[in-house]
Amino acid sequence: MPTRLRLYQVDAFSPQVFGGNPAAVCPLDAWLPDEVLQAIATENNLSETAFVLRDEVRGWQIRWFTPTQEVDLCGHATLAAAYILFTRLAPGLEKAEFHSRSGPLVVTQQEGEWMEMDFPSWVPEPCAMPEGLVEALGAEPRETLVTRDLVAVFDTEEQVRALAPDMAKLAALEYFAVVPTARGSEADFVSRFFAPRVGVPEDPVTGSAHCSLVPYWARVLGKRQLLAHQLSARGGVLQCEDRGERVGIGGQAVLYLEGHITL
Repeated sequence: MPTRLRLYQVDAFSPQVFGGNPAAVCPLDAWLPDEVLQAIATENNLSETAFVLRDEVRGWQIRWFTPTQEVDLCGHATLAAAYILFTRLAPGLEKAEFHSRSGPLVVTQQEGEWMEMDFPSWVPEPCAMPEGLVEALGAEPRETLVTRDLVAVFDTEEQVRALAPDMAKLAALEYFAVVPTARGSEADFVSRFFAPRVGVPEDPVTGSAHCSLVPYWARVLGKRQLLAHQLSARGGVLQCEDRGERVGIGGQAVLYLEGHITL
C-alpha cells in the first residue's frame, strides 16, 4: 500500500499569499529514513521543507531540509510549522515549543495574526574581507563579520538592493551563506540572503540570518526593538528584538497549499 503523508505549503513572513518565503511543512507519525526526507525536500524544491513529529516524551520535534541537505536551523520554515500547529494540528495552542538540532525553539502567538519566534543570538565577529567576495558580489562592502554566515555591511539600502551576485563564485566561498545588509530607509535595517552553496541561490526571507543581524544592528543603532525588511523580489517584514543570548523574530504567515504526498 502506498504511504500518504500530509503536506502544507505556507508563505512565511507575509500576510498574503505570493509574498514572503514559501516553506513546506510535512507532519510525520514516525521518522522516515533520512534519504527519504531529503528526497521529499528535493522534490518540493523550496528553500526549506520542515518535518514535524509529535513525541509523547519530548513534544514536538522539527527538522529542516533544503533541496540538497539538512540544516541546523531555519526561521521561516519554523514559523510555517508553528502556523500549521496553531491552525491545523493543534488548534487552540498558543505557544509551540520545538526540539531541534539548535536546541529548544519557542513560537508564541501574538496580536494581529503575528507570531514571534525565540531564537539563539549569534553575535557576529569582525573578519578580514574574504578573498573573492568583492568579485562574487560585484560590489565591495565596508566591513565583513562572521557567524554561521558571512555578513557583508554596506553603506546604503540602494547598494544592497542593486546587488547581482555571481552565484557560482559565491558558492565557492567557505560560508553557509553571504548576507549583505545596510541601514534601511523605511526599516531599521535591510538585508538579502545568498546561499547557493546549500542549494538556495537567494532566499526570499530568512529568519535564521536575523540571529546574526539583530545583535549587530542592535549594537550599531543602540536599540533593542528593530524593524527589518528583506529585499528579495517577494519581500518580507520581520519585527525583531535583541534579548542578549536570544533574539525575538516576529512575522505573519498564510496557507497556500494543503494536500498529500504519495510514496
